[in-house]
Amino acid sequence: MRTFRILALCGFALLAGSAVPLHAQRERLSPEDVEIVEKRWPKAKRTFTTLRYIILKEGDKQGGSPLPGMMISALYKGMLLNDTVFDSMLDPKNPLKIRVGRGNLVPGWDEALQKMHRGEKWLLIVPSELAYGSKGRPPDIPRNATLVFELELLDFSQD
Repeated sequence: MRTFRILALCGFALLAGSAVPLHAQRERLSPEDVEIVEKRWPKAKRTFTTLRYIILKEGDKQGGSPLPGMMISALYKGMLLNDTVFDSMLDPKNPLKIRVGRGNLVPGWDEALQKMHRGEKWLLIVPSELAYGSKGRPPDIPRNATLVFELELLDFSQD
C-alpha cells in the first residue's frame, strides 16, 4: 500500500510538473507571424512567455538588472512586422524615463527590461498578448499586432 501511494504521488508530481512548462510555452504568435519571425530572425532567443529577443549590444553585467519599481531610462524604436515605425525616442539627451514592473509598460517591455543590463541593446519581438492585444492602439498599431522594438537600456536607479 505504501509503495502504491509513493508511486501515485510521484506520478502526480510528474504530471503536475510537466503541465506547467507546456502551458508556459504556448505559442502566442499567429502561424503567419511565426513564419515571418523565424525567417527574419532565426537566432532570436525565446523566453517562457514566448517573447523573442536578440542582444544587439552587450551591456554591463556587473551592474545587475532593474528590479520592479526602479526608474529606467531607455531609447527605443517601435515597428510593426512590416518595418513601419509607429513610435520612437532615440535622443540620448531626452530618453524615456519610467518605472519598470509597475504596469506602466506593455508586459513584453516589463519582462525584457528586468533581464537587461545597463548599456544593453536588444531587438524585441513582442507577441500581441504581451503588447496591445486585441484592442491595438489605433490608428498606429492594429489589433493583434506583433511588434518589434529596438530597445536600449541606458541606465536604472532606485529614484
